[in-house]
Amino acid sequence: MSEDLSIKVRNELYRKKMKHVELANLLGISGSYLSDILSGKRDGAKAQEHIERIRKILNI
Repeated sequence: MSEDLSIKVRNELYRKKMKHVELANLLGISGSYLSDILSGKRDGAKAQEHIERIRKILNI
């Protein structure tokens, strides 16, 4: 995930008063896996699917 998108995700979570764990639960993944996606440690096909779902959930 690009750093720019990661910042947008964090900003939207803050704006919506949503916790990291809540987003992970909506995605059906663990908080640590979400952190790996946001930090760029995970970037495979499955992670890309989660990124698209994150964009839809947070409208970014």
